[in-house]
Amino acid sequence: MKIYFLCTGNSCRSQIAEGFAKDIMPDDWIIKSAGIEQHGLNPLAVDTMNEIGIDISNHTSDLIDENFLFSCDYAITLCGDANDKCPVTPASITRLHWPLVDPAGIIGTKEVVKNQFRKTRDQIKSLVYELKSDIV
Repeated sequence: MKIYFLCTGNSCRSQIAEGFAKDIMPDDWIIKSAGIEQHGLNPLAVDTMNEIGIDISNHTSDLIDENFLFSCDYAITLCGDANDKCPVTPASITRLHWPLVDPAGIIGTKEVVKNQFRKTRDQIKSLVYELKSDIV
């Protein structure tokens, strides 16, 4: 099984989804994330995942690899921009869209921003568990 999580900059939401999927899904599944652009790994995404014991600090911000994309079983977009700009995929690939708030775009106090990261993280966790129950 191959799953690809896609977002605009591959810095937050797709990285968090990759981290959860690697933690939750069977070990022999291939799970990656990528973006339409490379924005670098957001340190708050790393911190937020560390809070629950998942280390994504070794992840890299990558551009979409069409060869990998076209070999996937699932391609999941986590923002409207990625959903709109993702290359058209063959019918054999299940495309899902999870429209999530970009926590990096939140303006407010440090605590407000951290709370949005936590909220988005928890939403992604639920979605990944739901995905697993649908597949396995």
